[in-house]
Amino acid sequence: MSATPARAANLSGDILKQPATEIKVSLGNAAGELIFEPNLLELQAGKRYNLYLNNPSPVKHYFTSKDFADAIWTQKVEAGNVEIKGAIHELELKPGAEAEWVFVPLKPGKYGLRCTIAGHTEAGMVGEIVIK
Repeated sequence: MSATPARAANLSGDILKQPATEIKVSLGNAAGELIFEPNLLELQAGKRYNLYLNNPSPVKHYFTSKDFADAIWTQKVEAGNVEIKGAIHELELKPGAEAEWVFVPLKPGKYGLRCTIAGHTEAGMVGEIVIK
């Protein structure tokens, strides 16, 4: 367990001074389709990312990938006028909501992404996050 905090402590240096790579993901779409757009995210360990999430659909959705969340260091999540720090495992976006998740991937691997609302995963609201 000591390896993760030590690695996270090193992130306060040069990595956090670098501009974050921006990625945009829509949870659903205006037509009400149960999808992530895009449904494949390819990231590199040690780089800083700003994941812009939005929900243009008429129903709420979840961005859920616990194993991915455990493989990254979260700098912050911003939604509205609130900034959240610490470990994040799932984000719920109500219709029209937007959020920014700033993080640094630490552990390479393939991680499943899904919306955990009943029936959404089964309808195809799934994706994959790959950290290289």
